[in-house]
Amino acid sequence: MNFNKIILTLVALAGLQTIHAQENIKNELKEVIVKGFKTVNGIGHMTDSKDGIIYAGKKNEIILVDSLDANKAINNTRQILGRIPGLNIVETESSGFTANGIATRGLNPSQSVEMNTRQNGYNISADIYGYNESYYIPPMEAVSRIEMVRGAASLQFGSQFGGLVNYVTKDIPKNKPFEFITSQTIGSYGLYNSFNSVGGNYKKISYYGFLQYRNMDGYRPNSQQSQVSGFGKIQYNHSDKLNFGVEYSLLRNKIKMPGGLTDSLFNANPKTSTRARNWLKSPWNIITAYADYTPSENSTLSVKSTFLFSSRSLVWRNEDGGAAATDDIDPITGAYVPREVGIEKMNNTTTEIRFSQNYSLGNQKSTFAGGVRQSYAWFKRQGGGEGTTNSDFDLSISGDWGYDLDFSTTNLAPFVENIIKISKNFTVTPGFRFEYLRSTAKGHKEVEGDIQITDEVRNRTFALAGLGLELKPGKNTSIYANISQAYRPIDYSQLEPFGISSKIDPNLKDSKGFNSDLGYRGTIRNYLNFDIGGFYMAYNKRIGVTLATDPISGDYYSVRKNIANSVHQGIESYIEFNILKYLNSQSSFGLSIFNSFAYVDAKYTTGEFKGKRVEAAAKTINRVGLIFSTSKLSTTLQVNSVGDAYGDASNAMSSEDPVAGYIPAYTVLDWSASYKLKNFAIKLGANNLTDKSYFTRRTDEYPGPGIIPAVGRSFYLGFTAKFQ
Repeated sequence: MNFNKIILTLVALAGLQTIHAQENIKNELKEVIVKGFKTVNGIGHMTDSKDGIIYAGKKNEIILVDSLDANKAINNTRQILGRIPGLNIVETESSGFTANGIATRGLNPSQSVEMNTRQNGYNISADIYGYNESYYIPPMEAVSRIEMVRGAASLQFGSQFGGLVNYVTKDIPKNKPFEFITSQTIGSYGLYNSFNSVGGNYKKISYYGFLQYRNMDGYRPNSQQSQVSGFGKIQYNHSDKLNFGVEYSLLRNKIKMPGGLTDSLFNANPKTSTRARNWLKSPWNIITAYADYTPSENSTLSVKSTFLFSSRSLVWRNEDGGAAATDDIDPITGAYVPREVGIEKMNNTTTEIRFSQNYSLGNQKSTFAGGVRQSYAWFKRQGGGEGTTNSDFDLSISGDWGYDLDFSTTNLAPFVENIIKISKNFTVTPGFRFEYLRSTAKGHKEVEGDIQITDEVRNRTFALAGLGLELKPGKNTSIYANISQAYRPIDYSQLEPFGISSKIDPNLKDSKGFNSDLGYRGTIRNYLNFDIGGFYMAYNKRIGVTLATDPISGDYYSVRKNIANSVHQGIESYIEFNILKYLNSQSSFGLSIFNSFAYVDAKYTTGEFKGKRVEAAAKTINRVGLIFSTSKLSTTLQVNSVGDAYGDASNAMSSEDPVAGYIPAYTVLDWSASYKLKNFAIKLGANNLTDKSYFTRRTDEYPGPGIIPAVGRSFYLGFTAKFQ
């Protein structure tokens, strides 16, 4: 394959700016039209606007998943998303969770609670605000690209400080009645992953679907898991201007959790398991109907309506006593202590309407984009039920629930943004979002033998404004600046503690602040890709965890409260340089080195912890990779270095409380490779090559309590085939 065909293939995969390419095949001319975003090798950024969404002046990245060498069978986040500067990742595979949480700029990464998490543009978390934890993300073998917008995403998607992450599933195959892809992977610790997809077109009907099965014995004893993920999409293409369809996503899993560790247990043997009777299931269901209408080349209208109905069921030897508490048979009764049972049922409906219009302003074309989101979520939490003394997955209880609570969240949010082109190379993008939020909590809970009745209603409205600027000094480079407000309302877990080792401050308030960015990004031919910038984020009335002392017993316990105001500032930098393409632009080989680096100074600026570092905020996150590629072979070696952090706001080095303590810095090496021959491919690799013992999270609840060790050295081998 010559150089021009290689470039055309990459362009088609990446979806660059509109390009018309013609091929003479059997004397027939075929037109290929591709649009979307700019990239060089796997990572890039969005154009000014796409699909009715404005990106001008915003810090954004695109990851093309198929172009990466990574262990996609287990969604290895640091390999797939690791090129995003400053991405902090909670690695919880050793406790059964493979949907690792993420965050940037020193925010809380646990289950991505600071992010607006979406699939194909719609919400996939349990609740937009009330319970925005991510139990489900699609398998990476099914994902075409991952879009991330930081800071300024608050105007078009929601108020989250962390911004947007959107997992876009693979497109329906074009001009094919049928295509079947199968991928089988085996690996260390009993990994077996089977991914299979079908897609095609028949007249005006298009379809795509996948089914994934994964089973793992786990890195630690008592960490087995099995799961099935599925997705189906049917689309009716009424005309070039109108299409509509329906999507369904599902997850079925069964996870055994080995428990958390104390510092001494982790230092002695990170593979230790303190629990053999902890189980979790989190079946997920999402149905989405959508319509896309393009009445003219300058107008777009899209409607997405989603219904999520899911749950989380847990049976465990609870966190009472912390990670040091053993789960042994009582010599007097000859049985284990009864486990605790908890069930959460999650439902929400969300409809989002978006409209965009290009119009002439002077001699320039500007773009208006606006819309409205309406969402209603209802959530039932039952817990504290006394379970059996058995070891299997058994949700039966004796007696009543310790707490039985019903929550709801109603949200209505109109939003507008406008690209105003001052000149050919300079744009100003003001934006505004208004949110109405109503939260309710009803039910009862038992506290020290007394029944407390909860009946709470909170109504609030808030406005978010922002402004983006972008100057393009060259055809493929730009200077961008943005400032936008952010807001984080109190969620369900902050209204009511999950377990008994943590407490909630009754005077808890919503958090608010703003994000700002200034950067320079671009590409130079086909050999250099860069994005270098600084950020400043103010996070006021930040909710966090700190230690308190019981005045009667003198015991320590953790408490969630408004810690204080915090400021997060620093540098985010991504540079990728293809050495061989620089020396010879016609080379059919590639040898690239990339560096994804962030320095994050996240500290409290008020209150009793003034000057202390924000919990879980590593100061430096540095990932360096070396990529060699040909038309058939690609291989990547990646070094991941993450600085130290603390588990709580007091920056305690050690504590009897499971969430408080030091999180040491670590460096991990990953290597992956793939070889493609026509419609077949072989993939193999090794994660954590040096078998480094480390951890990224301390927790006061499941899958702990205590330290959750990361996975040691592991290997994988896979095979992929395409039939059409």
